[in-house]
Amino acid sequence: MTRATTTGTDPEGDGDTPARANAEFGRRRFKRSPRHFDDRITADGGNGWPVEKGRYRLVVSRACPWASRVLISRRLLGLEGAISLGITDPIQDDRSWRFTLDESGRDPVLGIRYLSEAYDARETGYPGGVSVPAIVDVPTGELVTNDFHQLTLDLATEWGALHREGAPDLYPEALRDEMDGVMDDIYQDVNNGVYRAGFATTQHDYEEACGAVFGRLAVITERLTGRRYLMGDTITEADIRLFTTLVRFDAVYHGHFKCNLYKLVENPVLWGYARDLYQTPGFGDTVDFDHIKRHYYQVLTGVNPSGITPLGPDLAAWLTPHRREELGGRPFGDGTPPGPAPAAEEVPATGRP
Repeated sequence: MTRATTTGTDPEGDGDTPARANAEFGRRRFKRSPRHFDDRITADGGNGWPVEKGRYRLVVSRACPWASRVLISRRLLGLEGAISLGITDPIQDDRSWRFTLDESGRDPVLGIRYLSEAYDARETGYPGGVSVPAIVDVPTGELVTNDFHQLTLDLATEWGALHREGAPDLYPEALRDEMDGVMDDIYQDVNNGVYRAGFATTQHDYEEACGAVFGRLAVITERLTGRRYLMGDTITEADIRLFTTLVRFDAVYHGHFKCNLYKLVENPVLWGYARDLYQTPGFGDTVDFDHIKRHYYQVLTGVNPSGITPLGPDLAAWLTPHRREELGGRPFGDGTPPGPAPAAEEVPATGRP
């Protein structure tokens, strides 16, 4: 029997149904579920999961910032032909992430209606919720990993033999020590910080979290004032991790999560940087604003009981000139941009400018 587990954009994993747990956000102290399925897929397959073309399926929600990291990395590295993609409905029911966007409500490769079925195939009675991104082993139907922290780093390093020609180096060895520090700060104060603010249950906790968000954004603004990307002249994993929060900022975090000291569009540096990335192949062509807004506003009923989804903001602004190219730089380093997204993976018109 499939176990009903907490999920949503941020699982707490306490055994409640998703609907009940999502209704509790903002009413009980926020905690992030520890990663339970943290296996790695490696080039040598030392832990039983070898890199292998066509063996694994990536399951995502386009609403989820953690899943968006993997979508972008997969596109930039040209791994679409190596790792197939399943996209869940942004709206969940009591059994969590579901494949109702697919014909007959089943994932066409895995043959399942709910992502939880892959979790249960791996382990019965597992702790934590059903979260995305998730990598599923196609031959067995078992979950391999939902470790969003490690997943993209492994795509950049362990999957090198299957990268497209001209793929960028997203995790340069010479920069890793500095990058790890930058990414950790971004995660603590920005990626996770917006959730701490949005799900805070006391004024003190909210002010502390919101202050940390904008304090870190101030540091990042200074860093990006004289350089095009976080690590210098080329795009890296650090930019991917920041972008997935920035692209959701005005649409959901500013109002829905009360991170409203200012909007992204009111910070010229960050707004220019975010548009620069959005207009870069591999970034904006993975973003579905319709999925993002409907998930946050309709699923997280503890924060938005009415479920009403706002009409704005105007998406056309994402395509306006950013002038960040005046800072120079080579977005893909010695590599090249990815080609167009596969037709089956194109974001519908309802989700883009």
